Amino acid sequence: MSYERRLQELQLELPPAPKPIAVYRPLVICGNLAYVSGHGPLRSDKTLITGKVGVELDLAAGKLAARQVGLAILATLRSELGSLDRVSRLIKVLGMVNCPSDFREHPAVINGCSELFADVFGRDNGIGARSAIGMGSLPGDIAVEIEAIFELKA
Repeated sequence: MSYERRLQELQLELPPAPKPIAVYRPLVICGNLAYVSGHGPLRSDKTLITGKVGVELDLAAGKLAARQVGLAILATLRSELGSLDRVSRLIKVLGMVNCPSDFREHPAVINGCSELFADVFGRDNGIGARSAIGMGSLPGDIAVEIEAIFELKA
């Protein structure tokens, strides 16, 4: 199945592909792997979802922020690769949650991104290895930052 077609079927709106605000590349290809730099929850209007999950944002809002990060990652993949159809499968996700030290629901927050990738790429190709951790702060007070590694089609 075409991932581009699946995106349309799910009626997902991708934000504009984020531009680097420091010295890094949004995506680096090494062999058949695409390493996607850490992305924040960028909305289509170019604003970011900010705040600590478990303080200013509840769990549901944190999960929606992680989903929005996933959409930003998809936007970068499409922008850098020309099409999501160049993706073979997801390899790994690292999700970082801006939260207080007593917050314990990091995996539930990052599920927002993981569930999105499973919906777009299918369960076989859209679920990879994953880590979900808490951070005392993230750049610009964003709620979630996620980086990912994808395998590309030969």
